[in-house]
Amino acid sequence: MEQSTNYLDAKTSTVEGANGVTYAYRRLGPQGGRPLVLLQHFRGNLDNWDPALVNALATARDVITFDNVGVGATTGTTPTTVAQMADDAIVFVEALGLDRIDLLGFSIGSFVAQEITLARASLVAKVVLASTAPQGAPGMHGWAPDIIGAIGEPTTGAEGVLHAFYTDSPASQAAGQQSLGRIFSRSAGQDEATTWQTRNAQYDAVLKWGTPNFGLLQRLAAIEQPVFVANGDDDRMILPWYSHLTASLIPDAFVKLYPDSAHGFLFQHADAFAADVHEFLDA
Repeated sequence: MEQSTNYLDAKTSTVEGANGVTYAYRRLGPQGGRPLVLLQHFRGNLDNWDPALVNALATARDVITFDNVGVGATTGTTPTTVAQMADDAIVFVEALGLDRIDLLGFSIGSFVAQEITLARASLVAKVVLASTAPQGAPGMHGWAPDIIGAIGEPTTGAEGVLHAFYTDSPASQAAGQQSLGRIFSRSAGQDEATTWQTRNAQYDAVLKWGTPNFGLLQRLAAIEQPVFVANGDDDRMILPWYSHLTASLIPDAFVKLYPDSAHGFLFQHADAFAADVHEFLDA
């Protein structure tokens, strides 16, 4: 069965999980292969994925984006721990009747992807971690004041996103503006905005995840799946060295950093990153 390959036109569907939550999601690309489930960033909803990236991924595979519990149009209350977010995501995947998937987690979504892989290893075939860090890593207890100031206020504007997600170079800033133009070009069927409750709950989860605890780093040794770790080479939100640390703790992992880019590298380098994801998942 063929689905839409244009994320801007993809309809929003709902499915009820065993936890009583009604999840909002979009699905596009050819069905029949192993689905790729995307896990969104801090305060992001369905509309905050760059269509250029999702469309490039959906050229060759079944791609699913969704709002986790309490986010956007999904019902319930956003939890304050990454572990609960992972459990809630597993309920969503089960509600779709899927028993084997690939994961692509971005930022806090990459934390959730790690937890899903640890909690339900049989569900996950391969993992892509974008702008990630392991639980308990030093220096991860919250973000720098300029970053949380840019994206953590009640109203986040384009200027804040450009500061937190892109470098100061003209090329990166221009790429960020182009990405925002694509993201906000959906003309109908927009998702509901994320709430202040979601913002606070997710940042609580980030702080708990980043509380230093070297013993927790060893948890990643239990991940046996192949893992692709990626980031921009100048990410000020989750520093690139955390990508190397994460990969060093996972038995089968490798790292790629994308040039002149920051937290939003996967939108700035959408075509190149999507090509790398395809190559990794197809290998």
